[in-house]
Amino acid sequence: MANEKIIVITGANTGIGLATAETFVKDGHHVIIACRNPAKAKIAQQQLQSLNKGQVDVIALDLNSLEQVNQAANEIIAKYEKIDVLVNNAGMMTPELEATVDGYEKQFGVNYLGPFLWTMKLLPLVKKAEHGRVINLASMMHVLGSIKPEHFKADHIKKYNGVISYGNSKLANLLFSNALAKQLEGTNVTSNALHPGGVDSEIYRELPKWQYAIIKLGLIPPTKPAELIKKIAFDPKWAKRNGDYVSLQTPAFKSAKAKNKQLAQQLYDQSLQMVSTYL
Repeated sequence: MANEKIIVITGANTGIGLATAETFVKDGHHVIIACRNPAKAKIAQQQLQSLNKGQVDVIALDLNSLEQVNQAANEIIAKYEKIDVLVNNAGMMTPELEATVDGYEKQFGVNYLGPFLWTMKLLPLVKKAEHGRVINLASMMHVLGSIKPEHFKADHIKKYNGVISYGNSKLANLLFSNALAKQLEGTNVTSNALHPGGVDSEIYRELPKWQYAIIKLGLIPPTKPAELIKKIAFDPKWAKRNGDYVSLQTPAFKSAKAKNKQLAQQLYDQSLQMVSTYL
């Protein structure tokens, strides 16, 4: 296909990521799914290849470990000449205090710091595309969040609230998307974020069954945010949009903290320090 694009999607073996991969593969694009679970990734790859359209490759990516994120990014850098679209979709939610391999609070590490390193490593490839796109999945839950450096490390947290910590990680996603957009001004690359809506996906897998049964009533299928992601990636109306935040189901309300440019820059600088070993 003459206008085939190379698209990298994290967490694309299920939910929004898989639906998004399917949308792009159906259009004949070359999709790289970066997933933590090799067995599930293989099943997803076979499902996508059965469409007999675009090419589908798999990269092992565990956002729980910065070293593994670094290895996965290096593998992509060695194999591919460019990335047209980078979709940072993978995420998790947990009610319990857990730590990443590097000792960070797990939701902060997996939802934000791992994707931060991943994006910074792959950015040179995105810049090689004619019209590069970085698309970050944030959440309306960012309104509950705050950025407290003393809570980045799991062993520094005395009292844990999983919902608030999820909000913290999603605020961090949005601040990074904004800070990156500022860095990319005047280039051929844009950075935008979206709230995908309440989507029936595996992110709710840690919840008690009764709770999931109630929540499920208001959830939308993952094909809906997949359509929005495709629009951000290729719709001409998005050509000049950079640093935007859009939402399905609800108005795209940004908290005061999410609009704080100084806070975005501070987090960006702190994050660069935290991952400096790998850059």
